[in-house]
Amino acid sequence: MTAPSRPEPADTNAGLQLDAYLPYRLSVASNAVSRLIARAYEDRFGLSIPQWRLICVLAEDGPMNQSALVSRTGMDKVTVSRAAQGLAKRHLLERSQNDQDGRSHVVALSLEGVRLHAEIAPLALAYEAALISGLDPSEVALLKRLLMRLQAAAGVLAGERAEAG
Repeated sequence: MTAPSRPEPADTNAGLQLDAYLPYRLSVASNAVSRLIARAYEDRFGLSIPQWRLICVLAEDGPMNQSALVSRTGMDKVTVSRAAQGLAKRHLLERSQNDQDGRSHVVALSLEGVRLHAEIAPLALAYEAALISGLDPSEVALLKRLLMRLQAAAGVLAGERAEAG
């Protein structure tokens, strides 16, 4: 694998305008959406965003260990561990010994966790529908593709992947 190429500094005569700077716009938009969703999940279900992500991933992909959860959610180990502990205390997750690695555990949704996911998923889809209601379906599809490409490019620049998709 070759080392990732680092970008060269841009022309300083152009100047950085924060409102036109794409990483800033992405961050601000992401934070606004996360705050909106976090309030709904916290108020109605007592869940943090990391806890909700774990519930969704486990509902979609089934049982997995912590490193798989870290990789799948894009969250760090500490965040995943704290979220899992909180969900386990509420009996929304079950932990079992990992047969392939005796030092780690596999977590899975409990029956109560499955029920909670089934209750929250329609709300999540309703929020998504409300957020994209002013966009044409083709714009939504394009936005999703572009976000995936930006994520892949960021991975390349960080040395996480060999090539952007």
